[in-house]
Amino acid sequence: MTKPDYRWLHDTVRSRFDSDDAMEAFLPEPLSGDALKQLGDDRYLSAMSLRVFRAGMKHSVVDAKWPAFEEAFWGFDPEMMVLLTPEQVDGYMNNERIIRHRTKLQTIPRNAQFILDIRQEQDGSFGEFIADWPCHDIIGLWRLLARRGARLGGRSAAGFLRLVGKDTFLLTSDVVARLVAAGVVDQAPTSQRDQQRVQGAFNELQQVSGRPLCQLSAMVSLTINPRF
Repeated sequence: MTKPDYRWLHDTVRSRFDSDDAMEAFLPEPLSGDALKQLGDDRYLSAMSLRVFRAGMKHSVVDAKWPAFEEAFWGFDPEMMVLLTPEQVDGYMNNERIIRHRTKLQTIPRNAQFILDIRQEQDGSFGEFIADWPCHDIIGLWRLLARRGARLGGRSAAGFLRLVGKDTFLLTSDVVARLVAAGVVDQAPTSQRDQQRVQGAFNELQQVSGRPLCQLSAMVSLTINPRF
């Protein structure tokens, strides 16, 4: 893959599977805009918090405890979570059913406020805001989440979006390796300039293929690590 070359990408990935149907079944599907708008803002806060707690931890351990988080935090209703006091947050450090990480627990009321601020600014739900953001500038949404959310920088913004079903590519080590090999970037794209180059490469692939970014991201990853 030298620069965006969808034919090479498709043929390379297709060779990993026994059939077209098997390949298509493997690739992820984003939610539609309508489905994203129908998700309650409590689900967005839950997903933000899940992503925050997953960072640096084994995902299966966090996921196994998440029902206890849902119960402990009353379903992550932003209007309730924004009222948590520092003393109440500290009190959760005594709850053995959840992961007791004070700094991460403190993000819950902060991200609840972020969601409520967006709702007020946009005069609509947070889900509408996420759904309406154009995927051809998904890195712009990453930056906003990193700037205004709590602990949503780095890979966490894209990870959160993938959790809720918003179409996005992921900058995994395999994806970055292929982008470097293709000459899109020279190293992991942390600067705005390099991230814009990556966005441009995925936009070109999307224009040629008509596929969502999440599928293209998975396909790019499979050119490095076939996982079979």
